[in-house]
Amino acid sequence: MEEPEVIATEPEKNAPETAIPADVISFKNVNISQRKLRVLTDISFSIRQGEFVYLIGKTGSGKSSILKTLIGELKPEGNEAMMIGYDLLNLKTKQIPEMRKKIGMVFQDYQLLQDCTVIDNLMFVLRATQWKDKNAMLNRCEDVLGIVGLETKDFKLPSQLSGGEQQRVCIARALLNNPDLILADEPTGNLDPITAEEIFQVFHHINQTGTTVLMATHNFQLIDKFPSRAICVENGKLIDSHV
Repeated sequence: MEEPEVIATEPEKNAPETAIPADVISFKNVNISQRKLRVLTDISFSIRQGEFVYLIGKTGSGKSSILKTLIGELKPEGNEAMMIGYDLLNLKTKQIPEMRKKIGMVFQDYQLLQDCTVIDNLMFVLRATQWKDKNAMLNRCEDVLGIVGLETKDFKLPSQLSGGEQQRVCIARALLNNPDLILADEPTGNLDPITAEEIFQVFHHINQTGTTVLMATHNFQLIDKFPSRAICVENGKLIDSHV
């Protein structure tokens, strides 16, 4: 089934738009630590608007630390750490919710509300991000469910869905606010090979509409099947296939 294009419906805005530069992410000589322990040292990389980039490396290499830094959970040090127009080196706590509305996050373990239907899971996010018009909210939910091929699953509970379907709901949730960037943390880690390939196809379809995607993954077989730029985290440093 051919999947529809993203419809650019936007939520009500309570703050001025932050201009998005050509580089969606730009790190220069950045150090990242967790609990005062240095994880990554002097890393530099940039990701341009519309790119699809894999973040690869061994477990514990620092991939998740990069993603946590990008969503404001960890505070970096260094010369420059910019993301979608926000200065992560000087990011204020009150700016984090505003910034997160402009990114979509997809997790390995889904993190769906188990006692809520698919549509209620999506509506919860829209209410949390200051959408007010119920009809607009329902229309946006239908839009994103169409993008991920779950038009007929809106009133199912997560327990009534397969793992692949639950991950599609997570992708739909990430798309709700038309994000400038999607961050995916091992999104196929719990899926069988056929379903994992379908999820990769969904992410690449979304990227083809212009959304930047940064995906942390161990699935080298699917990286070979869906080749794109890769950044490898190794021994506290980055090796970039783009360079």
